[in-house]
Amino acid sequence: MTDRPATRQTAGVTKHPRALAVALLLTALALSGCGDDPKPGDPSWADGSAKPAPTAEAAPPGAPQEAAPTGRQPRTPSESPSTPPFTMPKRAADAPAARKVVDAFRAAGLKVTNLRDRSADCGPNGAGLGCAELLVTDAVEVYVFPDEANASNQTDVWGADAYREGAVVLGYANTKTGAAERKRYNDVLAKLG
Repeated sequence: MTDRPATRQTAGVTKHPRALAVALLLTALALSGCGDDPKPGDPSWADGSAKPAPTAEAAPPGAPQEAAPTGRQPRTPSESPSTPPFTMPKRAADAPAARKVVDAFRAAGLKVTNLRDRSADCGPNGAGLGCAELLVTDAVEVYVFPDEANASNQTDVWGADAYREGAVVLGYANTKTGAAERKRYNDVLAKLG
């Protein structure tokens, strides 16, 4: 009776020889690609070359081991070979510069304390809003977009915490500026437009 389970198991395998052959073939294919992976720090995969980069084992003893110059800047690990580098958008030609807006606030006697240039936050490494310029004060944030469509979209997202005039958006979400003061900033921006 102890032979019976072994016979069933063997009989099950022999009933489906194609399934066993397919499983063995897939395992062999999976294992055939193992062992030729690039070494850590080997960027040969990034330039799309089919030929593996020379390894330290293949170099003759005493030969210098340095990468062949490609004439290109090395890519960062997160950068795709097909993705062009990001360039910051330019503000609309008819839009006032963020600095001009802040200067108008100052001339009107409005608070512009703790002024910071946060234009770097416009790009993909920051908030990724797509603005061209961003100046932040304790009372208001001044965003200048490349066009009115982008400015309008952002204003729609922020709702009551934003005011738009052309390609310039004033943001109040991160401030404690009250409604009466917001109106004064908005009116100064409207006169610039």
